[in-house]
This record gives sequence, C-alpha cells and structure tokens, in this order.
Amino acid sequence: MVICITGASSGIGEATARRLVREPGAKLVLVARRGERLRDLAAELGDATWVAADLVDDDAPARVRAHIEAEHGGRLDVLVNNAGGSFPTTFADGGYENVRRTMTINFDAQVRLTEALLPLLRASAPSSIVNMASTAGKVARGTTGAYSASKAALAAWSDALWVEEREHGVHVGVVLPGWIRTEGFPQRELPQWLVSDPHVGAEAIADCALNRAPERYVPRYYWIAAWGRVCLPGMVRRILGGAGGRKMRTTTLSR
Repeated sequence: MVICITGASSGIGEATARRLVREPGAKLVLVARRGERLRDLAAELGDATWVAADLVDDDAPARVRAHIEAEHGGRLDVLVNNAGGSFPTTFADGGYENVRRTMTINFDAQVRLTEALLPLLRASAPSSIVNMASTAGKVARGTTGAYSASKAALAAWSDALWVEEREHGVHVGVVLPGWIRTEGFPQRELPQWLVSDPHVGAEAIADCALNRAPERYVPRYYWIAAWGRVCLPGMVRRILGGAGGRKMRTTTLSR
C-alpha cells in the first residue's frame, strides 16, 4: 500500500506518517518543504521515501508524480492532502493579497496535486484521498476569514469529488480539525480541554483513508460548532464577536 502524505515534516502530517506506516505493507511518500526533516523521518520510519517540494511551485505536482512512478511503479493507494498555512489578519489589513496567497496554499495546491495524481489513484483503486479541511471552514472568526474561506472551499470541493470519483473506486474523505497543538499552532492561550494532539488528527485521517469514513471532526464533539452555525447563526455570531474580533499577529505554516 503506497501512501503519499503532504505537510509530513511536522504536526499532523508527521503524526499521520507514524500512524500509517504501521499498516501492513505500507510504503510512504513524504512531501514537505523541509528536506532535512523529511530525510530524518524517512530514515526513522524505514518504509518511506521523500520529496522536498513547495506545493505552490509550478513543477511540484509533476515532481511528486514522477517520484511515485519511479519508486513505486505508479501505484498510489492513499493521498493525504495535509499541507497548508495560515496568515491571520483582518481583511482591511490583509486585503485580497492575503486571501490569494492563503487560497494558493490551502486550496489551489491541493487541487493541483490531486489532478496530477488522480490517474494513479484510479489505476490503483480501491484507493482514497483525504483532504485536511478545518472546523474553521464551517465557523469563521475575525482575522481568519481567508483561512476559513480556503478550508470551506476544500471541503465543498471534496464533496463534489467524492460524487465524481466513487464510480472509479476512489474514496474522498474530509477531516475537519478544531484546535490541535502543533508546531505552528501551540494553542497555549486556550483551555486545554478544547485542544487535541496531532495523533488524534492522524487517527481521523486513518479512519477516512482506510475505513472510507466520509467526514471526521477532531475532536469529534466539534461538530456542534458546525451545527450551531447552521441552526443558530445569530447566537454563534454573538459568541464569536468577542474573541473573534481580536487581531492575531502570528504567521503560521504547516507544509
């Protein structure tokens, strides 16, 4: 079983690599920008190769596909689109440029890589694509509009892709994490009962990839936030109006 994981150098991506390498016959392809970290992780895991690539680069999808074809004869059983980033700011301050670069990283890059690898996934069916969206794609706060928009787009596209690809044997699952403690998102300021660890996200990805689950919130009870946004939008806006109005000045990447 050949599994390609993007954003694999840290956080949920690294945890997913450690989780899925335990599957019988699993062979991993690790993708991220930081080649040294990928090299060390691949050496530790054993059945893994790696590609150092920034997925926003024009040639990145072709490079990943060429690597899979060379190392695994074009077989690909699972694609985990986990890479992404966030640049929190208000729209007045960040403008269209912040929306554009966030969409490029969190949506366009996933779509372009999937386009390049879809023929391999079809040829290897039954196979799976797991897209890492976010609870923020269902409930947006102040300063996270660009991030939420990119994750909402990824979730909606995933739904459509599942309909289109099921006849070809390609399952498409979506993981929607809330607050998870990672390198880019330490989450120290939050009550710790609200925060999960990367391995919980990795288990959700495994559920979508291996058990063909359609959608998983992480933690599971975060579905309440999405439900509230649909059923009680006024109340949710009032709740978010306090904390959501604060400006966050950190820039985070998970690629």
